[in-house]
Amino acid sequence: MSEPHHVVVIGGGFAGLETVHRLAGADVRITIVDRRNHHLFQPLLYQVATASLATSEIAWPIRHLFRRRSDVTTLLAEMIGIDTTLREVALSTGETLRYDTLVVATGATHAYFGHDDWEPYAPGLKTLEDATTVRRRILLAFEQAEAETDAARRAALLTFVVIGAGPTGVELAGTIAELARATLPEDFRRIDTRATRVVLVEAGPRILPGFAEDLSRYAHEALQRIGVEVRTGAPVTACTSAGVSIGPEELPAATVIWAAGVRASPAGSWLDAPVDRAGRVQVEADLTVPGRPNVFAIGDTASVMDQDGKPVPGIAPAAKQQGRHVAATIKRRLAGDKAPRPFAYSHAGSLATIGKRAAIIDFGRVKLKGWLAWWLWGLAHIYFLIGVRNRVTVALSWLWIHARDQRSARLITQRDLRQPDLKNADQGEPARPASAPP
Repeated sequence: MSEPHHVVVIGGGFAGLETVHRLAGADVRITIVDRRNHHLFQPLLYQVATASLATSEIAWPIRHLFRRRSDVTTLLAEMIGIDTTLREVALSTGETLRYDTLVVATGATHAYFGHDDWEPYAPGLKTLEDATTVRRRILLAFEQAEAETDAARRAALLTFVVIGAGPTGVELAGTIAELARATLPEDFRRIDTRATRVVLVEAGPRILPGFAEDLSRYAHEALQRIGVEVRTGAPVTACTSAGVSIGPEELPAATVIWAAGVRASPAGSWLDAPVDRAGRVQVEADLTVPGRPNVFAIGDTASVMDQDGKPVPGIAPAAKQQGRHVAATIKRRLAGDKAPRPFAYSHAGSLATIGKRAAIIDFGRVKLKGWLAWWLWGLAHIYFLIGVRNRVTVALSWLWIHARDQRSARLITQRDLRQPDLKNADQGEPARPASAPP
């Protein structure tokens, strides 16, 4: 009796898990490989970073998700190489997996556009570790400001800079402003957290460039109403332990968050495949790697074009659609249908929230903004969460924040040795690590 067709899926994000989910019932055995043991709902990662949600509310163990699927094996490991001739994947554990079909969905990380030295001072937001690091830095800044006697250093501690005004940057800036102005004022005695300065920096001419111009303008005005300073048309030119430079202006700031761009994993070099400027694999119309019909690249790993020749956005619904396409292709091949079929992307709309009572939604012909868009944004995100318990707890957390302006995840749980120390910053060189409570 022959072995079932072996599908190896590298990456437990939206694209990879959707592929596995849609292969249920097929005559295959599946191995999922991920360097973390959990699937992460990235659209709400910023809410962990801003103390609105706990980590357990937006992440789920991959093994648990497929505990009733005997055809699925989950491995905690990192892929270190691919041999497409032998059809083998080398893992960090020393194991080698042989595949019949390989699905590479290894995602993306932060891109600093040639300024990787900025990363210690401006962490990005892609993983749970990133989110807890950002949350720790935000909360520590308020704690250090409470103990600071020098007015200039206290002002810098109460200045937060978000670089990049896509959806993540806008959502971060809006939530930090609300945290400072609505949640924290009664918690401190020596500082007025309402004096916090939140600066959103965008090198382009407007924020949220992927949205219609009228929605972008509404978001800009809504951010200003809740106290966010929006800087457009001027890129950050320097980032150090002392703060940032926006053109010729130096802005002292203890907390800087990077939301300006991403680059793909090194899948292109693993596969010896063509890549775009962001390192994404330039796939064929059916999402296979050029010259390798048994290898698919999907999600943030791949550069995918829609039916009109426009880039498919790197968002969760697009990744899930690609996973469904790959699973359907594998099933057709097992049934003897080898004809390639192009991936057809269906855009379900773009969403972004600006605060707890304002959001924008762009469905194409239909555009919404304000409180109705905020409720629809919330319902859409709750719908895509995994499990009834998580949907209920997230919904209750949001209702509590909406009604009482209280966020329950304001815990400093780890020591951050890279926390900027403005007292010891010197000409942009790395500062001595600040003291932080455990």
